[in-house]
Amino acid sequence: DVPKFVFSRTLESVGPNATLLHEVDPEQVRGLRDAASGDLAVGGANLLESFRQADLIDEYRIYVHPLILGRGSPFFRDAEERQRLRLLETRTFGNGVVMLRYETVRA
Repeated sequence: DVPKFVFSRTLESVGPNATLLHEVDPEQVRGLRDAASGDLAVGGANLLESFRQADLIDEYRIYVHPLILGRGSPFFRDAEERQRLRLLETRTFGNGVVMLRYETVRA
């Protein structure tokens, strides 16, 4: 089983093979990343923003769905400075979803 780390300020417990974390601690996340045998995946706009602000994201995989929503949570709501990205890959799936893979460009 792949270990799971659930970030939540409201949950008190999580299922098997999961560890509950209440706050994003950049040093702790770097330790998890260094110990991982593969990629770490982050889901959710609020968690993404916390990771982005702590400079914890090396690569973005953005999936664009052929659907227009009237509202929702913006991914980068608190971004005050530009973050340069370099396109690494695009992939189109049969259902019309397009995956855009970018790497973070650091100064």
